[in-house]
Amino acid sequence: MLGKASLVYEAGSWAIDTVRRELRTRGAPMPVGARSFEIIETLVRSAGELVTKDELMSRVWPGAIIGENTIQVHISAIRKALGPDRSMLKTVSGRGYRLLGDWQVRSYDPAGPTVSREIRLSGMPPATNLPMAATELVGRSQALQLLHAFATAYRLVTLTGAGGIGKTVLAIEAARGLYADFQDGGWLVELATLSDPSLLPMTLAGVLGLKPVGEISSDGVARAVGGRKLLLVLDNCEHLIDAAAQLAEALIRHCPNATVLATSREVLGINGEFVYRVPTLEVPASDREALARILERSAVELFIARTRALDADFSPGEGDLRTIASICRRLDGLPLAIEFAAARAATLGVQ
Repeated sequence: MLGKASLVYEAGSWAIDTVRRELRTRGAPMPVGARSFEIIETLVRSAGELVTKDELMSRVWPGAIIGENTIQVHISAIRKALGPDRSMLKTVSGRGYRLLGDWQVRSYDPAGPTVSREIRLSGMPPATNLPMAATELVGRSQALQLLHAFATAYRLVTLTGAGGIGKTVLAIEAARGLYADFQDGGWLVELATLSDPSLLPMTLAGVLGLKPVGEISSDGVARAVGGRKLLLVLDNCEHLIDAAAQLAEALIRHCPNATVLATSREVLGINGEFVYRVPTLEVPASDREALARILERSAVELFIARTRALDADFSPGEGDLRTIASICRRLDGLPLAIEFAAARAATLGVQ
């Protein structure tokens, strides 16, 4: 197996650049996440030999415990990027993966453009403006696991869903768990109060402390971000959807080490976007479910947690639990609505 030299692998219209960490077709970079690229690199360095799932996990996620579905998320992302040539990535059932193709190897041209790789001092955490969690995120452990996988498989993940479903809270919590892997930090760009779409690039530049040269545009700001390795949360994009899509597209095109989490009631609709539809919380099927099952539902769990945060003595009996089950079901499992109801219950009582 080839060592970790700085190489470019080429097969037909495809190139795998291990310095710029890019998968390209006909010279155009394809938007794949950092972990997905590490899988591609591992497979191409194996020169067509089988790489088992265990080998992939140990090389791409050293020391981490991950589920097989995480690998499947990344394999799907790679196949999506390969498009009509997705058959180059072959699954050997129950064993692992091969990258097929007649790959030619050449040394990296040091005179060519390279990605800036500033080294952070050991022990110094990356910078961030992500807020601390005000309350514990309840009932979203599975969603967080999925988001962690998606955000390392794709470079643009849009969380979408109805108002009050918890897109912002979930995106920020996911970003808090991810940004330590980005040497230039994790940054929240709040758009809810922004009414002029032309100000969006300037808003991003202000958050990152950038000074773009020339016109303040999406492309100009993206070029100023350049090779920085950072995680961005573009929050509440729906009322600026066209401008947000233009900015996200510029970031994906010009910033090979940037990953974007966007929250929006509408999808951005651009190339490379992965859409995650945030689910409602799980509600009891009926008021007559067994009490143990009612307590396991994430909507009920949130209701009780938020009520206890305001009333430490809150201890619901059987009648209260069945009423809570009915409330959560009538509120369709929407977290924001459940939190409002819990606040009322803490002062007025569940009944």
